[in-house]
Amino acid sequence: MNLDLSGKYALVCGGSKGIGLSTAIELSKMGCNITLAARNAEALSAALALLDKKKRQRHRFITMDMQQPEDVRRRLSSIHPGFHILVLNSGGPKSGSLLSSTVDDLQAGFNSLLLSAQIIMKQSAETMIAEGFGRIINIISIGLKEPIHGLGVSNTIRGAVGNWAKTLAGELGPHGITVNNILPGYTLTDRMDTLMTQRAEAQEVSKAEIIQKYVDQIPLRRLANPQEIGAVAAFLATPAAGYINGVNLPVDGGYLRSL
Repeated sequence: MNLDLSGKYALVCGGSKGIGLSTAIELSKMGCNITLAARNAEALSAALALLDKKKRQRHRFITMDMQQPEDVRRRLSSIHPGFHILVLNSGGPKSGSLLSSTVDDLQAGFNSLLLSAQIIMKQSAETMIAEGFGRIINIISIGLKEPIHGLGVSNTIRGAVGNWAKTLAGELGPHGITVNNILPGYTLTDRMDTLMTQRAEAQEVSKAEIIQKYVDQIPLRRLANPQEIGAVAAFLATPAAGYINGVNLPVDGGYLRSL
C-alpha cells in the first residue's frame, strides 16, 4: 500500500490543535512537508514542534483568519507554488437556531467555511493540475447528512460546502485531483467541550450527563479522539486513496442511522 507523501506539500487549516493538528502529525509521519495555518502564532509554534521531521522535510506555519477571506488571500499570496494537499478545517459557526441567527452570523460562517476555502483551493489548483496529483479534504460534520439541533448556521453552510466539494470532485477529477469530505461525529475537541457546556447550562444538568446522552446513541459507546479523525484524513491524502473521490465519509462510531 502506497502511503508515501515524500516531496509533497500540505496546508492544514486549523492546524494548531484538535483534528487539524492530529491530521498534520499523521501527514508528517508519511514524509509530507507541512504548513500549519491558524490565528494564534504561539499555539502554531508549539504545534510545529510535534510534527515528525525526517531528512529533507520542511515544516512551517502561517497565521491567518478564515473568517476574513481577504486576509487568507493576502497571507497565501507569497506562497509559490501552491500545495499538493489541502486540509480545509475551521472552527464551527456560532451555535443556536436559525430563527435566532442574524445575517452577520451566516456571513461569518460562509466566510470561514466556504469563501476562504475557495480562495485556498484556487491558490493551489494550478500546482495540482500541473503535477497531476492533488488532494482536497474537507473536515465538515455529520450535520451534512443529518442536521444537528441547535446548530442552524452550521447545518446550512455545511450543506453548501458539501455541494461545493462534490462539484469540484467532478471538475478536478480528470487532472488526478480528488476532493472528499470527512464527517466527524462527536469528537473530543475544544469546540465539542464548548457545545456540551452550553447545552448543560441550558438544560440545567451536568456536562457529564449531556455527554452521556450522546455516548448512549453511539454504537461504539464513546466519543472519538481527534487522532482517529486525523488518521482517516491522512489516508485520503495518500496515493493509496487515489480512487476515492467525491464522497462524504462519516467517522462517527456508527452514530448516523442513514446509509
